[in-house]
Amino acid sequence: MILITGGAGYIGSHTNKILSKKGYKTVVFDNLERGSIKLVKWGEFIKGDLRNIKDIRNTFKKYKFNAVIHFAAYAYVGESVEFPDKYYENNVLGTLNLLKVMKEFGVKNIIFSSSCATYGIPEKVPISENTPQNPINPYGRSKLFSENIIKDFEQSYGIKYIILRYFNAAGADTEGEIGEIHNPETHLIPLTIFAAIGLIEKLNVFGNDYPTKDGTCIRDYIHVSDLAEAHVKALEYLLREKKSDIFNVGIGVGFSILDIIKTVNKISNKKINYIFVERRPGDPSILIASNKKIKKILNWQPKFIKIEDIIKSAYNWHLKNK
Repeated sequence: MILITGGAGYIGSHTNKILSKKGYKTVVFDNLERGSIKLVKWGEFIKGDLRNIKDIRNTFKKYKFNAVIHFAAYAYVGESVEFPDKYYENNVLGTLNLLKVMKEFGVKNIIFSSSCATYGIPEKVPISENTPQNPINPYGRSKLFSENIIKDFEQSYGIKYIILRYFNAAGADTEGEIGEIHNPETHLIPLTIFAAIGLIEKLNVFGNDYPTKDGTCIRDYIHVSDLAEAHVKALEYLLREKKSDIFNVGIGVGFSILDIIKTVNKISNKKINYIFVERRPGDPSILIASNKKIKKILNWQPKFIKIEDIIKSAYNWHLKNK
């Protein structure tokens, strides 16, 4: 039995689908503040909040878990700059409460959903797992604090972990069962699609004066199903090898905001109305992953390499569900 915290969210639901297809029994634990019950199509569901340790204890009393995959977190950089207290309470305290209950019930395996935001502004790209971690926003710091707590729990209590630091999740389930549902939506690809299909009037592009080829931020976009597959491979490795480790998960190629706009324009055959606005605080210029380690150790390979294929899956989902 696998506990998926935040399993009603975007990445958690795609991971739940793959786990269930592979025969794992799952329990989704989510407070539905940012997740959607529409995405809980596999396993059992418990409504609960990691900030309330009683909710976690009651879940662990009801089920016997082999491992936990921990997604539940706030994940908006801009919001974290505005409300850092909210991010530390939810992301850090939530992780600490979860680990305390895992220790109480003798559950020794956790896969942790971390972020490239822990690296801050890297000195060089692509970013390896050994790149110094100097986060420049409270979201990144909340993930780094959580990583360090997890490492301390391994040292003191023997809880083994795999930490996955991933880059920009994008796309949707190609079978059309689930996709990206956020309220509010802040991610670039869905917002660009919204502009193409008429759900928003214009797209705000935050900054055009970055030291990049066209002045806009460059990111490494990974298809959500490839990211979900990485979680499953990490889980199987941890259960088999009982060895802790850390992996970046990305494609290893970067695309600028204007690249994304041009690609959505091409796929939709619609002109994207966009304007440049001020930079957001806490946004690095370029984030691109080195994925050599995860390919070698977990034998993980992304199936979606072309940005057109990633965006097309998202476009089809949003068109069907607008």
